[in-house]
Amino acid sequence: MNLQNIFSEIEKKDPEVFDKLSDRRKVMKNFTSFAGKVALASIPFAFGSMFKKAYGQTPSDIIGVLNFALTLEYLESEFYKKGVAAPNLIPAGTPAVAALNKISADETKHVAFLRSAITAAGGTPVSFTFASFDFTAGNGSQAGPFATVFTDYDLFLAVAQTFEDTGVRAYKGQAGNLMSNNDVLTAALNIHSVEARHAAHIRYMRRARQATNPGNPLYVGDIKPWITLKNSNIGSALVQASYDGEELTTQAGVNILNVGGQTFTANAASEAFDEPLTKAQVEAIVDPFII
Repeated sequence: MNLQNIFSEIEKKDPEVFDKLSDRRKVMKNFTSFAGKVALASIPFAFGSMFKKAYGQTPSDIIGVLNFALTLEYLESEFYKKGVAAPNLIPAGTPAVAALNKISADETKHVAFLRSAITAAGGTPVSFTFASFDFTAGNGSQAGPFATVFTDYDLFLAVAQTFEDTGVRAYKGQAGNLMSNNDVLTAALNIHSVEARHAAHIRYMRRARQATNPGNPLYVGDIKPWITLKNSNIGSALVQASYDGEELTTQAGVNILNVGGQTFTANAASEAFDEPLTKAQVEAIVDPFII
């Protein structure tokens, strides 16, 4: 990494950048010294921190978003850890074993990354353990409506789908708050895309179970890898908040039902776009699961 070239390129784009910071010599000295003390992977965060003074970035806001994301990742990570370790929950000898172990490992990595990113940005990451959550959705006071989540495989998949679909929409809802730091935004979007793959795969697994358990009330309608309108395909009104708002057929003022000289159904129009959830909406959804 040639720091001299980096600063020269920045100065071409913004001749006043060093006036915004301090004198050029001091900046170069400080940053070169600091860069020698951090791992190469941490330099983007250090770089962003250094320039927050010049461009008015608010790292506290970014740290808040990252801690919000970290809370959700802890929720999923602890859920899958318990699930893959629960005796007789996942059908032995099926592809589900490898799939759920893979998803569990991904969530654990997301937790580790977000903790490192928050620390590198000068923040304090939140910390949770399995005891911090009540996966029965009873707020920790009593067994909730999902009391058999770690003994009923079909219920476990239904809750997993809800967590994944909620996580996808939550990341999308916070993307705009990370635009002041491209490195953090890119990392968050990378996690967002993986969460979307998790959601699609869990839905695929539920579809396969539906074919062999057609009478199970947890399986409703045609389960697809994507969301149609605001259908959860889960026979429980308790998860509906994670899907409300997905039925939109207008994007940026454009009516998708009639666009480009073509006519589309409301189902197809809603399936083509995924809608964000606000922080308040997500907090209300996950509140029953957090003690």
